[in-house]
Amino acid sequence: MRAPMRRVTLSQLLFIFYCVEAGVVLALLPWTSGWQNALLRLPGAQWAALGSLPWLRGAVTGFGLVHIVWGAHDLELLLSRRRRS
Repeated sequence: MRAPMRRVTLSQLLFIFYCVEAGVVLALLPWTSGWQNALLRLPGAQWAALGSLPWLRGAVTGFGLVHIVWGAHDLELLLSRRRRS
């Protein structure tokens, strides 16, 4: 019978879930029409022009990919600890 899940494990799983979810949203959203629609709703016209720059979209996508890698790394650490115990 397995030991009950500790709070530390639950918080790690929630952090991994956050990283993957935020990573996917940040990686994909800048290349959808929803990105431009959200920028158009912000006060000031400069946000829509700035948000449509490819280098900024790429930077947001890269930030999303960092989140995905971070989540995968933490998942690997969690699973390796579970295998050892």
